[in-house]
Amino acid sequence: MKTKSFAIILSVGILLAGLGIVSHLDLAPRIVPAWNPASILSSEEPDHLVGKAVNIMDEKGNVISQVCRGVAVGDEIINYEGKHYRVINVDRDKAVAKSLGYDKDLLAWIGYFNDENLALAAATAKKGTVGVYHTHTDEAYVPSDGSANIPFKGGIYGVGQSFVNKLRQKTGSNVLYDKTPHDPHDNSAYQRSRPTAMRLLKQNPIAIFDVHRDGIPDAGYYRATIANKDVSKLRLVVGRQNPNMQANLDFAKRMMAYANKVHPGIVKEIFMARGNYNQDLSPTALLIEAGTHTNTKGEAERGIALFADAVPTVLGIQGGPATGPTGRSALTDRAAGRSGWRAVGWILGLTLVLGGGFLLISTGSLKGVGDRLSSIGKEFTNYLGPVKKRTGAAKKPRDSKITQQAYHDQADRAVIDHRDDVTED
Repeated sequence: MKTKSFAIILSVGILLAGLGIVSHLDLAPRIVPAWNPASILSSEEPDHLVGKAVNIMDEKGNVISQVCRGVAVGDEIINYEGKHYRVINVDRDKAVAKSLGYDKDLLAWIGYFNDENLALAAATAKKGTVGVYHTHTDEAYVPSDGSANIPFKGGIYGVGQSFVNKLRQKTGSNVLYDKTPHDPHDNSAYQRSRPTAMRLLKQNPIAIFDVHRDGIPDAGYYRATIANKDVSKLRLVVGRQNPNMQANLDFAKRMMAYANKVHPGIVKEIFMARGNYNQDLSPTALLIEAGTHTNTKGEAERGIALFADAVPTVLGIQGGPATGPTGRSALTDRAAGRSGWRAVGWILGLTLVLGGGFLLISTGSLKGVGDRLSSIGKEFTNYLGPVKKRTGAAKKPRDSKITQQAYHDQADRAVIDHRDDVTED
């Protein structure tokens, strides 16, 4: 009975331990599990489908962002000024976000890059490869392409090529451009593009970029004149559901800070969205939205080319910063390390939860769990029994005072018992 009670307590303890680990990680700021296979069956519409636009407003009713994606409570925005917001309510095509003040890290990077002497002193040029690909290969620009979506050959390829050409021109380094199509434009697109990203990573790139366009109807939200050119601005997207989230976010902050220094206003904001976007594969993976479908393809091409001017410096392949304002490495090694430990925590927690759940499901009750663990314990004991007997037989009695005294006491007891038997007879 005691064994069964212990087994029940142990199984419940395993479940609670696993749930405790997972809950702790889930409550940590913006950190949730990496890629979730259940997303394949999600009923939500894919990102960037034309016609699904959400206006995000602050608590005073001012529109702070427009996006063509499923917005969720907990999503966050950091705009080019450093203002930080978190979504607290979503109602169909409207969402409300509360202000979190200014993002101190972004402001620190802006100040760092504005200090020319410091930036130049930290410059250490090195060689590096950059990878570029597209998850939504059908995305196109209506004014130029005649349609918002062209299966397998969307206008987004022209935008990607402009990005690649400028990077090659700026650095002379190797830029890998994988044009593998991943149509159709559905919830499984990121699963199909994952092998492409992994193939690029085999070449050890210093960063990888997944280039998209947005799908909001308002072309004016992105349109601007920068460096005497008519361009579409960009948005950087970081997935909240991956263990590299903090490292990806730090990379996005550095990119926005320096890109906007080189070409003021080229990056509108960083959007931290519910999703993974294959960014768990690398701490320097980013999703770029180059304008929207109502911008021209030329505007998007020119905008992303201006953004490319900043990439080599931030990555250090054209004399970039070796360390940042807080002394961290340019590739955020410490952030990546923390992300790795969080990933280990998720694996451990889920293993415990699944293990306890398996016992419950396979036995049907807590009593069954106890019986199952008791049975395992008995089998283990039976297995060890013969071993103990064999090892016990091989051992000689210990020559100690305690052992000898016990032996003599037993002999005296036998003599007394025998004498009593004779007397009775």
